[in-house]
Amino acid sequence: MTEKHIDEVTGVSTTGHEWDGIRELDNPMPRWWVISFYATIVWAVGYMVAYPAWPLLSTATTGLLGYSSRAEIKSEMAAAEMARAEYTAAVASRSVEEILADDALRTFAVSAGAAAFKVNCVQCHGSGAQGSPGYPNLNDDEWLWGGSGEEIRQTIAHGIRFAQNDDTRISEMPAFGDILQPNEITQVSLFVASLSGAATGVGAGDPASGREIYAQNCASCHGDAGKGSREFGAPDLSDAIWLYGATPAQIAAQVHTPKHGVMPAWSARLGDTTVKELAVYVHSLGGGE
Repeated sequence: MTEKHIDEVTGVSTTGHEWDGIRELDNPMPRWWVISFYATIVWAVGYMVAYPAWPLLSTATTGLLGYSSRAEIKSEMAAAEMARAEYTAAVASRSVEEILADDALRTFAVSAGAAAFKVNCVQCHGSGAQGSPGYPNLNDDEWLWGGSGEEIRQTIAHGIRFAQNDDTRISEMPAFGDILQPNEITQVSLFVASLSGAATGVGAGDPASGREIYAQNCASCHGDAGKGSREFGAPDLSDAIWLYGATPAQIAAQVHTPKHGVMPAWSARLGDTTVKELAVYVHSLGGGE
């Protein structure tokens, strides 16, 4: 038997391997490391016995503790649902105005309404409720049908020009292309644009020339000063908020052949509770009255 080489400096035997005159010391592993290594093996065996570990054909070993991550998630979901149930029941039993007056309930409704908005409303109104041409911005202070919590709920629940709902909001602007001459449409469009300052500097004519045409055909819904009417869902023409554009040409197109947007009635699809939560959320965006 070949004697092991002893390193002259440390007095420790070497492994017997040599590379270019370099020998490897055969130091024993630190005891703390060895103990830790065996402890991990014991821990691994214990874990496999206690918890689900080995896959089978259609399931896995259940383990002595019977633990299941799916069962844990199910339990947590049930607990969360129980925690929500009290608030959900309160939302269901109260009016929107009562919900807005209760800080805790309003906070819950805003959170729930935000989730419902992301699923059902962002497609038209945008992720930030900023709207787009033909779809209202829900962050501003301009409301065709009113911006109180209950008025917003009414609009969401029954929709606008939604034929399948008997209580839907209805407003129809006549197609003045069949009523007025082209030059009259141009004149009244210039006048309407001037109400909000949009006609300034266009150089297309005298806005005042359309005043009489406006008084005869438009004032009954939009008012003498163009402030609009929530009774008819007629927009305010004197502000800077326009669904289909504010230039005289865009206004003329709307006067000639009006576009009428349709909003679905959400009460049947979402239920009254979710509709209330949506109304509270929309009200909270900053434009609610």
